[in-house]
Amino acid sequence: AQPRRLKVVTFNIWHDRENWPARLPLILEALRQADADVIALQEVLQDGERLPNQARTIAEALGYGWTFCSTDAADQPRRYGNAVLTRLPILQQQWKALEPLDDYRTALRVRIDVQGRPVDIVATHLHHTPEGTAIRERQVADLLTWLPSDGTPRIVLGDLNAAITNPELAGLRPRGVVSAVPAAHPERANETTLNVAMGHRSDQIDHILVDTDRFTLESAQIFANQAVRGISPSDHFAVAATVTLR
Repeated sequence: AQPRRLKVVTFNIWHDRENWPARLPLILEALRQADADVIALQEVLQDGERLPNQARTIAEALGYGWTFCSTDAADQPRRYGNAVLTRLPILQQQWKALEPLDDYRTALRVRIDVQGRPVDIVATHLHHTPEGTAIRERQVADLLTWLPSDGTPRIVLGDLNAAITNPELAGLRPRGVVSAVPAAHPERANETTLNVAMGHRSDQIDHILVDTDRFTLESAQIFANQAVRGISPSDHFAVAATVTLR
């Protein structure tokens, strides 16, 4: 039998900041080159007629299905949140507003069909301040309580706003669960996914968390990390990983 291989990407696209019309083609080209089966996007914005949903724009340009979640009501013209794009069949989808609710963070779970086997893709974006460790810890606990425990293989990914070694992320890294880039390339464990050219600190905060009891990690990389004609695709870099279901 052919191996059940899956390529996933996470990318914080920085909503409509800093010349979105110029950045969009760079994001599309980076994602087209990545050729992933699943793409998780953070900081996705729609703003009435001025700005169609960015996840929809990207999905339609690349030929993916898409789903979006936000704490903003569905009938609001301006909505901000997370999205999952996939070219695989979607079996289920759910989302949750994470505690504490006044931080307006969400988690999105999309169960996809990978050559006849279900896999859960869980995309999230945790609290952003370096000192907000207790908030992130509460969000992780709420996320883990919400996720189904039916044995379905799971990949958690997104902008976690913390290094994988931070104590508040301990719940996301039980035995066997690794962050793809440092696991595949230990020498790149401290390579930044924040764009320091935008004034950010150097830190690897965007992660793809893989359960090595359920998946074989084949490769991982940081990409979309170069400016083109002086324009960066985002203030974050993207992360990709290729896994095979065990």
